[in-house]
Amino acid sequence: MQPTLDTFVQHLDLSRDRLEALLSQPLTECLNSPEIQQQLSSLDVSLLKQTLPIAGSVLAERLPPFYHWLQTELGVKRVPDSPEHTTKWVIGFVNNQESLSRLVDLHRPVPRLAMERSVPSLVRVFEGVEDVQVRQEWQKAIAALCLVLVVAAREAERCVSV
Repeated sequence: MQPTLDTFVQHLDLSRDRLEALLSQPLTECLNSPEIQQQLSSLDVSLLKQTLPIAGSVLAERLPPFYHWLQTELGVKRVPDSPEHTTKWVIGFVNNQESLSRLVDLHRPVPRLAMERSVPSLVRVFEGVEDVQVRQEWQKAIAALCLVLVVAAREAERCVSV
C-alpha cells in the first residue's frame, strides 16, 4: 500500500493522515467528504477537455502493456480488450456523462490488492506528457478516480470478511 499512498500524496492535495482516514471510510462517506468533493471540483475540466486527444493517444499507447501487466503479474482476470474502453470512460467522466458510481460498479470484480498495486502504474501512464500542466492535471484526475476505486475495493473486502 505504501507506493499507492505515496502516489496519492504526490498527486492529490491531501495529507498522508487524511488519505489514510479516507481510505478506511465507507464509500458513501468518502464520496460525500469535503476532501473528495474538493479534489474533484478542483480538477481543471476545461484543460482536461482541451487535452482529451493527448490523453487518448497516451492511453492508446500505454494501456495495452498495463492491461497485460494486470493479467500476468496481478492475476486480474477481466481486463478490457482494448484501451478504447478506458479512454471512452475517461472522456465520458470529464464530459459529465459517466458517474463515479458507474466507475465503481465496473471495477467491483478487481481484487483490492490488485487495485492498490495498479494505482502507481496507471498514474505513471501520463509521465511522458511533455507539458507539465497537462501531465499533472491528468495524473491528478486519474489519482482522484483511483482513490475512489481503492476505497470501494477496501469496503467490499471488509464486507466479505464480516
